[in-house]
Amino acid sequence: MEILQHIWGSTPEGEGIILYTMRNSRGSEVQLCNIGASIVSVKFADRNGNIDDVALGYEDPLSYIGDGAASGKSVGRVAGRIARGHMTIDGVEYRLEVNNGPNHLHGGSKGFANRYWEGRVETNRVVFSYVSEDMEQGYPGELIVEAIYDFDDEDNLEITYIAKSNKTTVVNLTNHLYWNLDGEGSDTTILDHELRLSCAQVLEMDTVQIPTGKLLDVKGTALDFTTFRRFGDEIDTEFNNIRNYRGYDHCFAVDNYKKNILQEVGELRSHKSGRKVTVLSSSPAAVLYTGNWLAGGCPKTKSGKYYQDYAGVAIECQAYSDAVNHPEFPSIELKADELYCNKIVFKLGTF
Repeated sequence: MEILQHIWGSTPEGEGIILYTMRNSRGSEVQLCNIGASIVSVKFADRNGNIDDVALGYEDPLSYIGDGAASGKSVGRVAGRIARGHMTIDGVEYRLEVNNGPNHLHGGSKGFANRYWEGRVETNRVVFSYVSEDMEQGYPGELIVEAIYDFDDEDNLEITYIAKSNKTTVVNLTNHLYWNLDGEGSDTTILDHELRLSCAQVLEMDTVQIPTGKLLDVKGTALDFTTFRRFGDEIDTEFNNIRNYRGYDHCFAVDNYKKNILQEVGELRSHKSGRKVTVLSSSPAAVLYTGNWLAGGCPKTKSGKYYQDYAGVAIECQAYSDAVNHPEFPSIELKADELYCNKIVFKLGTF
């Protein structure tokens, strides 16, 4: 494994934006940067041996600051939505920034995705670290966070998020990587991609993308990915607000979840390229987002263009949406001095 690093640019405050390149013996490559502890590119071969970049991303490093799509970024302190920006921890009410309709999203406009992380190389891995101050973006407790990236010669990309707080708080970290297995500059959408999920249930959602607390069986519905399903087939149906959201933006419950146990979540594939990505996670849920609002909201891309809607798909391994306001969901509460850990593995390959 070869890891290279160079200065890609600088922030408005003059801090260096570092690009890390992890390259294995197959010629596959993962690039990372320290704005948002982000994945900038993922390159691996298709069925014919052609290596291409399959991760959405931007031409200018400064575009990784404040992009609404959070492309490839580590999002937190709490990924997903918190209803009306309101939560209660240990009997104390907290008000968070409302930055997505009536709700709080991805830790706020200055959440982890838009922060400068310190980066370092440790032998064959890249480690990013960040210290979130007490009451930063409204969250209690000083939180020390690390995002650890490993990439091996078998084309396995592993992300490990760990965190520890000095006060009881809430934590839910994930990566917001968008895949297009035909190539990020291919000008194709992911509507012909197929997905299989080990998820027999999905959270019922209201019109503003907050769970009602009820879990729905997916069998026989447009959200049934228990066997491979093409995204484009039923992306305009009314079931569970799919049409209202302009596509898939739903939180699926992982079958047979056990805390801190890594298990397979599903597999994404493209018949056009023959590429596939198998996803494993230690989290109880996976949020499927088909890039329903990418058009007009993204900076210039790595290929010098602008993404259209459905240009990429994110499979975000995390806790249930709005879990802090649903005691019946797996808890995202982190007690003082306890260790938080979430591991995500993307196994890259062909079929």
